[in-house]
Amino acid sequence: QVQLVESGGGLVQAGGSLRLSCVADRSIFSGDIMGWYRQAPGKQRELVATITYSGGTKYADSVKGRFTISRVNAMNTVYLQMNSLRPEDTGVYRCNVNGAFGSWGQGTQVTVSS
Repeated sequence: QVQLVESGGGLVQAGGSLRLSCVADRSIFSGDIMGWYRQAPGKQRELVATITYSGGTKYADSVKGRFTISRVNAMNTVYLQMNSLRPEDTGVYRCNVNGAFGSWGQGTQVTVSS
């Protein structure tokens, strides 16, 4: 298990930007896939973006062109740069390593006002 600590959430107006950070308590290994998920009130958790050790990325269609996931392996850190935020991006964002049965952070709240 990996302990993950997120930061960077907050309240922002529509069209604004936020950057989320997630730090792991151990070295990120070459097999680790890191990702961000979010859950809005009353909705199921959904994948936002993932990134492999070598930098391969995947995004949900709803965030393509607006969000960018990146990682600094030497710092055991993954980032999510969120631009052009919309009210529907509101939710709790959680960092993850290696999918549903991997490790999860405690989450950080992102609220986008219209």
